[in-house]
Amino acid sequence: MSESEPTRVTGESEVADLCRELIRIDTSNYGDGSGPGERAAAEYVAEKLAEVGLEPQIFESAKGRASTVARIAGEDPSRPALLIHGHTDVVPANADDWTHHPFAGEIVDGCVWGRGAVDMKDMDAMTLAVVRDRLRGGRKPPRDIVLAFLADEEAGGVFGAHHLVDKHPGLFEGVTEAIGEVGGFSFTVNENLRLYLVETAEKGMHWMRLTVDGTAGHGSMTNKDNAITELCEAVARLGRHQFPVRVTKSVRHFLDELSDALGVELDPEDMDSTLERLGGIAKLIGATLRNTAQPTMLGAGYKVNVIPGQASAHVDGRYLPGYKDEFHEELDRVLGPRVRRETVHEDKAVETDFDGPLVAAMQSALSAEDPIARAVPYTLSGGTDAKSFSELGIRCFGFAPLQLPPELDFAGMFHGVDERVPVDGLTFGVRVLDRFIDAC
Repeated sequence: MSESEPTRVTGESEVADLCRELIRIDTSNYGDGSGPGERAAAEYVAEKLAEVGLEPQIFESAKGRASTVARIAGEDPSRPALLIHGHTDVVPANADDWTHHPFAGEIVDGCVWGRGAVDMKDMDAMTLAVVRDRLRGGRKPPRDIVLAFLADEEAGGVFGAHHLVDKHPGLFEGVTEAIGEVGGFSFTVNENLRLYLVETAEKGMHWMRLTVDGTAGHGSMTNKDNAITELCEAVARLGRHQFPVRVTKSVRHFLDELSDALGVELDPEDMDSTLERLGGIAKLIGATLRNTAQPTMLGAGYKVNVIPGQASAHVDGRYLPGYKDEFHEELDRVLGPRVRRETVHEDKAVETDFDGPLVAAMQSALSAEDPIARAVPYTLSGGTDAKSFSELGIRCFGFAPLQLPPELDFAGMFHGVDERVPVDGLTFGVRVLDRFIDAC
């Protein structure tokens, strides 16, 4: 190559910059429709896709709440299509708490830092990088691929995935399988084995408002019907309550794989010692053994010497696939009759089997880049846009491949301070996704 000949841009060479540029678009989702940047992110993605010959469409469900969708024609249009989806919104971040500004997209110590680095502008960037590289080289996928870059996932997807599924289902015509976030990341067991956790299930969500009515009065007087007291006692009971262990299909499969990897028999009823060996991913796995309900907000009163007539709290409830009714029954029993429960947002639990050609394609792509890789299924304690796409009968997996250093607290990066992703992890993900598309 002559000195004047430009260096060819590849997916690996541009993925970090794509991630940085996405992070610099502040797409904070405050849950009230006031987020500043989803439209800008949708336009950025559309521009990057149009540069390589696609015809992306932007769908705005409300002012500024925009998602971008495009379809890539495959070699065999008679085959069912694959959906690759990611969200562009992020949870808010307070810059004063961070080592590096959350919306600067800096590369420091081999990592891209910023809000969204792992949730999930890393996968957005890897998808863009792979697609752009393939289309620049004229490499069609074996079957049609639908790309969806979505708004509002962090507030339940009402203005993003749910909107598209409800109002524009034709965009996903022929799609039978999908990959998205929070899966495909590594957990190093030893020098001979690295597990890659593929999400096959996720807990249902029930965000709720709890309210207690009491008797208002003067703060200096005795009051046996204080709404704050009653509510706080109920919230404390719920916050300390431990729901029973329930081993679902995906959890059982994961525990069997983990038992084999660690060389020990695992008892789901006594997982404390096992979770201690899982490092950062213990936070992800521990919450998948039972239903959970975490108090997150409290509100009552307007003056220090006035006992209010009402007090409220918000709770983030999550239930395992197949255990929705049990969750609600136990929830009401713990809260007691005085507490009124209202739904803020609810979405179902989803689960699929860990088998079939798509799973085989994941394993082969991982093994080609990491000879000690073993793909294993797991349940996500949170929720993703897979809940929306499952309404269309689409079989959904979490597969955003990253090879991570063992010391990185990956689970702690989600919604945490100093969120970051290794650049090497991004380039690894580009290679794996490229191989996966060829094999799927």
